[in-house]
Amino acid sequence: MKVTDFDFYLPESLIAKRPATPRDSCRLLVLHRDGSSEHRRFFHLPEYLRKGDLLLLNNTKVFPARLTGKKQTGGRIEVFLVRETEPGVWEVLTRERYTGEIQIAEELSGEMFQGRSLKFHSGAEHAWDFRKVLWNLGSMPLPPYIKRKPEEMDKEWYQTVYASREGSIAAPTAGLHFTSELLSTLKEKGVLVRSLTLHVGTGTFKLLRVENPEEHRMDAEFFEIGSDLLETIREVKESGRRLVSVGTTTTRAIEGFLSGRYRRIETKKRGNGDRGSVLLPSVPASPRHTRICGSTDIFIYPGYQFKAVDSLITNFHLPGSTPLMLTSAFSGVRNLLDAYRSAVSMEYRFFSYGDAMLIL
Repeated sequence: MKVTDFDFYLPESLIAKRPATPRDSCRLLVLHRDGSSEHRRFFHLPEYLRKGDLLLLNNTKVFPARLTGKKQTGGRIEVFLVRETEPGVWEVLTRERYTGEIQIAEELSGEMFQGRSLKFHSGAEHAWDFRKVLWNLGSMPLPPYIKRKPEEMDKEWYQTVYASREGSIAAPTAGLHFTSELLSTLKEKGVLVRSLTLHVGTGTFKLLRVENPEEHRMDAEFFEIGSDLLETIREVKESGRRLVSVGTTTTRAIEGFLSGRYRRIETKKRGNGDRGSVLLPSVPASPRHTRICGSTDIFIYPGYQFKAVDSLITNFHLPGSTPLMLTSAFSGVRNLLDAYRSAVSMEYRFFSYGDAMLIL
């Protein structure tokens, strides 16, 4: 198995620059395990889910992580906030290794260190005030392949309708196709709708710089899973119903936990603890609201045996990317690449703002 095995031809014209409106009007390629497929619309999804199935969502919320500031020399610099490492101090990405003061706005300034970290000055250290300023000044971190500057509408569109826990630098894009009305329809049908949190970081987009995928190492990403969700999953699996995972990030969170491929994080310390273990067979029944926090660096590629996920809703991914490999592991490489070739010939829209796929 080589990284080049996951390549495919994609005309640039098929890369979506804006989302479908309404959200659930996008196209849906339904891929069956025998390789057969159907071409539908996302609002047809309820036809494929049954009463008692569990639809699992990632409720992470993207924050406007792109900021533009002025250096002491007067030049402009773009800063991409990745994660807060301590109060008021952020890991950042920039195109230059600048060290010195930057002024982002009258109410927001800080000091950059080698273009890798940014310490905001006092006044920005209070979380509530800082978040408010960030939402006013920042722009959404659209992927570079969209090839346009973020617009104000992206703060709404590059966000799922159920996003509630802020912390991602990219959207869990499979969830962008859901509307509140579609979720209500699924619930009325008896589909269980539950959520977990995985904050999308740089790990999801880390390029594979090796020939053999098995040598690639993912960066860890933070997740939270409720003990009540684990109980629900057990009940669903024992009754023969399906867990339908919305997106590769949701899948990595639950499979990373159930595979023991995670590190437990104490909620007070937010530091790395010992690697966890598979807890599904012995989840405590009480208290039901307990949340398990951790970070996972699981890399799922063909050969992986899924522990919980029975069906996958996903987008069309970049050639040779880790999300594409996860999807290949679920559907089979040949089935997936055949489906992708069909999607290209039928001019499906690809990547973050593109169309969707349901793998049954």
